[in-house]
Amino acid sequence: MLHSLDTIYDAALTLVYPQRCAVCGRNVESRHDGVACAQCWQATDLFGAHHPLCWKCGALSQADVSIERRQSVRCGRCDEDQFTLARACGSYDGALRAAILELKRQPHVPLHLAQLMSEVQKREPLNGANVIVPVPLHPVRERERGFNQATVLARELARVSNLPLDEYSVVRRVHTERHRAGMDAKARRQSVVNAFSVRHPDQINGRRVLLVDDVYTTGATVSACAGCSPSRSPRPRFRR
Repeated sequence: MLHSLDTIYDAALTLVYPQRCAVCGRNVESRHDGVACAQCWQATDLFGAHHPLCWKCGALSQADVSIERRQSVRCGRCDEDQFTLARACGSYDGALRAAILELKRQPHVPLHLAQLMSEVQKREPLNGANVIVPVPLHPVRERERGFNQATVLARELARVSNLPLDEYSVVRRVHTERHRAGMDAKARRQSVVNAFSVRHPDQINGRRVLLVDDVYTTGATVSACAGCSPSRSPRPRFRR
């Protein structure tokens, strides 16, 4: 019954307020799909349990291995990263890219994206996490934007997974340069050196932390965040 009502509501909404897909321009027929249509979501390269991925960073691999040997797959590029494991919902393209770009403008997570995050979190190895922490923005950047998109995602994942959310223990204490398209991995890593600190280490000591960010490119930000140390001062330092 609820599914039927949803379908009727979506059909009426499409007639009264038609929304064009941000990817292909067709009408978006369900509000649960956000700014992309169902066809574009189907065409987007999303990572499933069957995909061969680097066990550490989650990069798509060409390795042909059995399910039993998945943990042996390594890309070699993430060996020095300080996080234990990382996973993404899929390639930053198509409907997934459109959803993330819209999230930078509007703090809303469509149901389709929330379900994707939930599916990834329930799969090994992320299913061992017992607390969710968003990658923080510096207070200056957050005031400019009005919200932290990583926090918006983390709140939604906490809601659908019933895991506790910790928005306060990890902070960004250095106002770093924005990562630009074309920056190589070395430049990205240098830009976030000592950028993060743990403000309340007692809150996360001994816990399996699931860090949430909107886009994973080289892993520099997540690695710096995962390897940060306790803060020596409650006041953030600024670097212009």
